[in-house]
Amino acid sequence: MAQVSPLYPNYEPFSVPVSNDITITGVRNGDGPPLLLLHGFPQTHLMWHKVAPRTAPTLHPYNPRPARLRLLLQTLLPQPGRSHPLRQKPPWPSIASPSWNPWAIPKTNYICAHDRGARLAHQLCITHPHKVKKCILLDICPTKSMYAATQHTFAQVYWHWFFLTQPAPFPENVITAAPAAFAEKCLVRPGGAGRSMYDGMAYAAYAKQFEDWETVHAMCEDYRASAKEDIEEQTRDLEAGRKIRCPLRVLWGKAGVVDMLFDAKGEWRKVSGEGSLDEEGSCAVDCGHFILEEKPEEVVRHCLEFFR
Repeated sequence: MAQVSPLYPNYEPFSVPVSNDITITGVRNGDGPPLLLLHGFPQTHLMWHKVAPRTAPTLHPYNPRPARLRLLLQTLLPQPGRSHPLRQKPPWPSIASPSWNPWAIPKTNYICAHDRGARLAHQLCITHPHKVKKCILLDICPTKSMYAATQHTFAQVYWHWFFLTQPAPFPENVITAAPAAFAEKCLVRPGGAGRSMYDGMAYAAYAKQFEDWETVHAMCEDYRASAKEDIEEQTRDLEAGRKIRCPLRVLWGKAGVVDMLFDAKGEWRKVSGEGSLDEEGSCAVDCGHFILEEKPEEVVRHCLEFFR
């Protein structure tokens, strides 16, 4: 069983084998309704450390560690140049869902997710609607719509979307040759509060990931899948009329790309069933992309208000 970080005092580690090759690990705490928290790139489960403890008295946060899952998945990754069935987001709900019942929690759950984790949550809402009671997505618009709207400013700020999708092993070799520099480039973005918003222990954990070639390869495979399989899946869903049916609230950084270049509510209306999007509660937050570490109190407030 994995050790629990000092950032999660009184949290219990868990490990759920999903198959012979895949195990999901994480931490959990609380006695209320279950809340699944999913992080994104380039962070780990530690990004929730300012939020999870403050929701635990009311909700029951389950904080899986996709960083560990990436390491366990890397032996199953396809060779470069092929498709990415294990790294694309759509199959992940099939991997994640069976692990929920062994935790002895209900079939319907709350989800709050950021960045790449939010893209997983988006697909989970569509593929397994009976598993999700309510969902909050942080600082994303649907993958398909964001790629379709690519222009100069978007490409400049979201440069990593196009760099990480380059054929292996080019981005992997570049990143692992200068992991600290790459971490700073990804984590200290224009419009944000800078490096000071991060706890030192959390920042060190984020940066350390870029030292491991296999972990970086898994990150790149995730983005390679987003540029192909994710878009194809979302296109099929829309053509078939498959949309998000659960109550959905979306939050985004006022100083980030989503607010600058997209009509966030408008984009989520397109992929949500009638009445699913919380029009009144969905809003911009006065921060950049990393809402959880820059404005954790806002995320806590929305979780406690919406998940009831």
